[in-house]
Amino acid sequence: MRRLIRESRIVSAPPAEIFELLTDPAQHPLIDGSGSVLAARGAPRRLALGMKFGMDMRMGAGYRILNTVVEFEEGRLIAWRHFNGHRWRWRLEPAGDGTTLVTEEFDWSTARVPLLISVSWFPRRNRRAITGSLDRLEARFAPR
Repeated sequence: MRRLIRESRIVSAPPAEIFELLTDPAQHPLIDGSGSVLAARGAPRRLALGMKFGMDMRMGAGYRILNTVVEFEEGRLIAWRHFNGHRWRWRLEPAGDGTTLVTEEFDWSTARVPLLISVSWFPRRNRRAITGSLDRLEARFAPR
């Protein structure tokens, strides 16, 4: 059973510029397509491998979550997870002319109980959220 959803988009900015946005938790609410990411809490200004960062969230009710950066390659890749182990991953590849192929993934193959996520509404909801996040990222870097 496949336990990963992903979507890619060409964004009109170089990878380094997009990566700076992704490594700053305070900026995550600006590109979140789910509507659930509200604000960074106690987060460092710039993430790196092994760092933890908190987020104020809302999905029905408000809650807080603590994430850990578990994959990191400067300018190209960042992924984080929380207590259940599933990951949100961003991959950046230069696409020429100062643009970037941006891929966002929701990967629950690393979750504690991936079958529960597979049969839940999370994959469908997160697919829509990924589309929304890429729409917002694309609009943020749209040529003026």
